[in-house]
Formats: sequence, structure tokens, C-alpha cells
Amino acid sequence: MLSLLSRRALTAEHQNSTINAVRFENQIAVVTGAGRGIGHAIAVRLASEGARVASVSRTEANAKKTADEINAARGNAAIAYAVDVSDHAAVQKIGAQILEDFGKVDILINNAGVTRDGLAMRMSIEDWDTVINTNLRGAFNFTQSIIRAMIKQRSGRIINITSVIGLIGNAGQANYAASKAGLIGLTKSLARELASRGITVNAVAPGFITTDMTAGLSDEIKKTIQAQIPLGKTGQPEDIASAVAFLASAEASYITGQVLCVDGGMVM
Repeated sequence: MLSLLSRRALTAEHQNSTINAVRFENQIAVVTGAGRGIGHAIAVRLASEGARVASVSRTEANAKKTADEINAARGNAAIAYAVDVSDHAAVQKIGAQILEDFGKVDILINNAGVTRDGLAMRMSIEDWDTVINTNLRGAFNFTQSIIRAMIKQRSGRIINITSVIGLIGNAGQANYAASKAGLIGLTKSLARELASRGITVNAVAPGFITTDMTAGLSDEIKKTIQAQIPLGKTGQPEDIASAVAFLASAEASYITGQVLCVDGGMVM
């Protein structure tokens, strides 16, 4: 026979699971880089908790793949959009289209990112620009495309996906580290600008997460990295999605300008 305390715990757990299942009901989430990896996991997670999702990717095929997966589970809960986030004019048009299609935006996840690794002394200016323009400028472009709508409704959540590399740097990734460190500065500045309008702005810094972006690393490199993780294992895209879902929720309404590391303890 369950004790009173156990019954209360089970009741609370049931209530919490019910709340979480619909905590983004009637909310619209925009997720860039939604076609694969972390972005895909975030889009699916937010949709599973009631959000309607604008699935944004550089290619129509990737954007549609995620949108189709969401719609197969929830009906007409997602629309696919293809755009290069580094193209300011194109993003402004897509942002306007998203607002027209959905009527509002409650949550913006700036996740789109690329790598072009190489030592700084050999790095081409093209590789530098590609990473900075996608990872940093892309986040600014999308934020600018929807920020007036959020200000008008006096509410919103903006979450930028940075990286622990933006905090500690990494040899051979000067461009990537600079872009991700820049996202942290952008996050904190926007948080100060928008707090009075009821909009929170935070960042999530993944550590070593198993995605197709990291799949190409050699087993030796993977073992070296894993040895630096106190929890002794690599993360999964769903770990990042859980952190994003928390920061996007009402439970995080008093949190802004913060960087949440989801890294198994790599950066302490």
C-alpha cells in the first residue's frame, strides 16, 4: 500500500507530465537549422509539448523532412521554410512570411550553424566569413526579422545555441569560437535591451554532442574528448532540446541573459 507521501509524489509527477505535455500550447516556435541534429531535436521537442513550429533550414528538403515528421504526429503543426540565414534580405522576407502564416512568434531558437575548421594562419577568408556569417550574423538576422512583433506583443523567448568552444576556445576553430563567443555577447546585449518588454534572451552552450557534425571525427579524437567529460559520456541532441524547452517555458520567466552549459561538466 502506498504511503501518503508516495501518493502525493505520484500525483505531482502526473500533474507535471500533464502540464509539460501542453506547456507550449497556442505558441509559435521558429527553429533555424531544424533539418538535422540539435535543431531537429529542438523542433520535435517543442512540437511534442504543443507548439506549432516554423522549421527553417538552408535546404527545402531538410526543412520539409522535420516539418513532415512533426505533422505526421500532430497534424498541421509545422511549416517548412528554406533560407540561407546569412542572407539578411532573404531572412527578413522569410520572417515576414512566418508572421503572416502563423500570426505571431513566441519562441525563436537561433540554432543554424556550420564549421570550417583549420589553423588560423592557414584559414581562408572565405572559411572565416562563412562561419561568422552563418553562426553569428544569421542569429542577428532572424532576431531582427521577428523582434518588432515580439515587442508589440510584449512577450517572447529568444534562445541562441552557442557552444562551450565560445567559452574556452579550441585550436583549429578560431572562426567557430569567435562566432559562438559573439553569440554570447549578442545574447547578453539583447537581454538588456528587451527585458522591459517581457522578452527573455538566453543561450545554451552544448559540449560534445553526438550529431552528424561530429560523426566525422576519428575514434581517437572522440576518446580524447570523452576523457575530458566528468560524466564520462557524450551528450545527445535531446539533452540540448530539454534545456531549450526549459528556457522557453514559463518556468524560466525570471531567467535572462544567461548561458546554460549542457556539457557533462566539461566547463566548470
